[in-house]
Amino acid sequence: MTDGQGVTRRTVLIALGTLGVAAAGGLAVAPGTAHGQVFGQNESVEEAMKRLFGGKTMKDGSAAIKLDIPLIAENGAVVPVFVTVESPMTPTNWVKHIYVVADKNRIPVVTRVTLAPDAGRANIRLGESGDVRAIVEQSDGTLLQVKREVKVTVGGCGG
Repeated sequence: MTDGQGVTRRTVLIALGTLGVAAAGGLAVAPGTAHGQVFGQNESVEEAMKRLFGGKTMKDGSAAIKLDIPLIAENGAVVPVFVTVESPMTPTNWVKHIYVVADKNRIPVVTRVTLAPDAGRANIRLGESGDVRAIVEQSDGTLLQVKREVKVTVGGCGG
């Protein structure tokens, strides 16, 4: 599958994997100064969603988003999360951001990834059992979400 300019999904995923390995190894340096986003320590998931998305309606994303996360996390400190989004990745329709939100964490917005490819991967911390959401923001502003309940058997964020 190509985007009409000869770039395949496989090429994009390989490039992202290489970039991820370089970044994890400290080899990639981003230009400019990095600025962290403010996520209140005791922000509820409702407050976080309102702050990030305002009053925008979220559509069911189960047809386009695959959230792969274990149903039971043996250690809440390291919970593998894989997010895959089926997207045409054209100049007029692409994945702008992928958010991972853990409803019961003190800081519910676990990560926001800004990208152009159609997959995301991360390890997250979960303080306790609860829903984990993958929210995708398309280039046209459309929001899609899926959520899955994860049971944590060993605390990660404080236990």
